Amino acid sequence: MKIDRRLLTHFDWILLGLVLSISGIGILNLYSSGYNLCTGGELLYVKQMSWVLLGLIMMVIAFSVDYHIIIRHAYLIYAVSILLLLLVSFYGNMTHGSQRWLTMWGFSFQPSELMKLTIVIVLARYFNDNVESGHHFDNLAALLTILGIPFLLIVKQPDLGTAMFLVILVFCMAIFVGIGRKFLVCFISGGVILTPLCWFLIKDYQRERILTFLNPERDPLGAGYHIIQSIIAIGSGGIWGKGILKGTQTQLRFLPEQQTDFAFSVFAEEWGFLGVFVLMFIFLALVLWGLKIVRHSRDFPGALMAFGVTMFVFWGILINIGMVIGILPVVGIPLPFFSYGGSSMIVLMTGAGLLMNVSMRRFILQP
Repeated sequence: MKIDRRLLTHFDWILLGLVLSISGIGILNLYSSGYNLCTGGELLYVKQMSWVLLGLIMMVIAFSVDYHIIIRHAYLIYAVSILLLLLVSFYGNMTHGSQRWLTMWGFSFQPSELMKLTIVIVLARYFNDNVESGHHFDNLAALLTILGIPFLLIVKQPDLGTAMFLVILVFCMAIFVGIGRKFLVCFISGGVILTPLCWFLIKDYQRERILTFLNPERDPLGAGYHIIQSIIAIGSGGIWGKGILKGTQTQLRFLPEQQTDFAFSVFAEEWGFLGVFVLMFIFLALVLWGLKIVRHSRDFPGALMAFGVTMFVFWGILINIGMVIGILPVVGIPLPFFSYGGSSMIVLMTGAGLLMNVSMRRFILQP
């Protein structure tokens, strides 16, 4: 693959530095939370390094191909992502009662993670093609179809958290393009009407999560255990933290899912308020830098895609941290670039590559 030399001249080093800073802190945090844990015979933090390296390769590919070409093939990317979700329904690996993983050529991944980025790309194409008519109610059916197919397939796995994450992304991008008041009324009204119905359709453990969110003390040794231990870990970190490898909630294994969903709790316990402040500052800088790229994008499709990727990262941060401090239900959304996970890391790195794509090409005139 030949990379335009002009891209190297305008390479977005700040974006790369922010992403690698968060990933590096995440690897250090993973070393502390699971330094003696292995998966497939390999230490978790070592495996995470390999995911970051693979993600960097995908980042290079993502910013090397002109984003106009990527958006032009958005519906093909969407079709492939839907196909992968369908394959999960028939051939996916069943773990802990959920069928979310697909194994191909010896590599396991979550197509639902890929769909988060795919929905951004396909909406960039859809809204760009309908920028004038997008304010009309007639387009609502097509937009809900784009969202509805992956939503239903992901809910079936079941993974309600990721399905709702897609809804949030669609809503944010619809607001960004200034879609009409009728759409907003229908979107919100539909959500209000369907919410009571969803209560009867979701799984028992999902209902339990919502009830536990409202009152964690109702089942402190069962459904409420995760969030209670997370809050204890975060609060016990104090100002300075307990130090790396010295967090009692972490090292004594009181805190569940400490490599994935509750990685932030581990960090807060061992690095305290000051460490959390630094990490949140880097996250804030990343989101603001993404919005800066949106503002200075060369054209509308680039701005759309950059905004969607930025919202992908922003809501991942907000939901995960809200989840571990007890102000949102536990929904299994990883902390971007920080939590352990190959599928999430590779998709996020690819998304960062798309942000770089838009950022660097604003200086290059269309041939």
